Amino acid sequence: MPLVAHTPLPTFQRLAEEGEDILNPDRASHQHIRELHIGLLNIMPDAALEATERQFFRLVGACNQIAQFHVHPFTINGLERGTTAKEHIKAFYESFDTIKRDGLDALIISGANVTHSHLSDEDFWQPLTEVFDWAKQNVTSIMCSCLATHAMIEYCYGIERTPQASKRWGVFSHKVLDRNHPLVAEINTRFDVPHSRFNEIFQKDMEQKGLTVLVASQQAGVHLAVSADGFRVVFFQGHPEYDDISLLKEYKREVMRFYHNERNDYPPYPENYFDDEAKQVLSDYKKHVEQAKTCKQPLNAFPEHAILDHLDNTWKDTAKAIFNNWLGKVYQITNQDRRLPFMKGINPNNPLGLIALGRRL
Repeated sequence: MPLVAHTPLPTFQRLAEEGEDILNPDRASHQHIRELHIGLLNIMPDAALEATERQFFRLVGACNQIAQFHVHPFTINGLERGTTAKEHIKAFYESFDTIKRDGLDALIISGANVTHSHLSDEDFWQPLTEVFDWAKQNVTSIMCSCLATHAMIEYCYGIERTPQASKRWGVFSHKVLDRNHPLVAEINTRFDVPHSRFNEIFQKDMEQKGLTVLVASQQAGVHLAVSADGFRVVFFQGHPEYDDISLLKEYKREVMRFYHNERNDYPPYPENYFDDEAKQVLSDYKKHVEQAKTCKQPLNAFPEHAILDHLDNTWKDTAKAIFNNWLGKVYQITNQDRRLPFMKGINPNNPLGLIALGRRL
C-alpha cells in the first residue's frame, strides 16, 4: 500500500517523480484502510540526511500490507548540523516530544557517523538512549541500522563494538540461518547485502546475550538479528536500505578526502561492487587524481556517469521482502491506538508466539 504525503516533506515529491505511489491526505482520508505510523529517527550527517529519508521511505512504501503508511521523521540533539540541514529539519521533522505524545506503531533508527572511540562519549549518546528507553516501552518493534544496532546493543546488553583492522566495505553474500523466523519467511536463503563500517559485534557475543541471529556472512559477519523475544528489536549491521549508487558516493567522497589531504592513502575499491570496466575507468581517474594532487592542479570531474551502468543492485528485492514481513507483523499485533504497543492479548515478551517453554520453536 502507498505512503501518505501527510506533510510537505520534499522526499514525498521526489519519490512521486520516481514513480512511487504516494497518496495525498484527502484521498487517504476517504479510504477505509488502517493506518500505521512509523518513526524514522534520522541521525545521519547532513550530506546523507535526505538520501537516508528516501532510502527508508522507499522500503516502507514497497510493502504491500493492507495499511497506509505515515512516516514521521525526527532527529535528536548532539549532532553537528549546518544551516541547510537545520532548516530542513525545522520545516519537515517532528520533535521527539511530539512523537512521544502521539505515539508510533514502529520505529526505524538510522546509522550515524561518529567521532569518538566509545559510543558513550558521543554528544548524541544521551538523547539517543532516551529514545531507546521510550521506544522499548511504547513501540511495537524497533528496527536499528548499523551504528544504531551497535548503540542499542551496547546500551541494552553491555557489548561494545570491536574495531576492525580495516573497513568492512562492499557487497557481501549472506545466508539465512533461521529459515523459520517470520522476518525471513519466503525470502531467498542466500542474498547480498552492502556493508560500510569500521566496527563489528560478533555473532557469539550476540548469542551469549540471548539474541537470535537470522542472517550472517562468512566475510561480513552478522547482518540481521532479533532480540530474545523474537521481534521487539530488529538489528541490522549491514545497509539493506542502500541505493545502487550509495557505495559509489562513499568511494567518491573518500577519493576527494585523499585529494584534500584528509586521508593518507588512496581508497581501495568497495569489495564485490565494481566490475572490471568500472575499475579501469576508476584506475585511470586515480592516476589523474595523484598527478593533480602532486602538481596542485584542479581535478577533473569524478567519472560517475561512466560507472552507473556498471553497478548492479543485488540486495533490494530481499530488503523489501524483509521490510514487508516486518511491517506485516507489526500490523497484526499493534494496537489501533498508536500510543499503545500491542492489541489486547499479545504477550510483549513473546509477541509473535515464537517461544514455548523457554525455547524458540
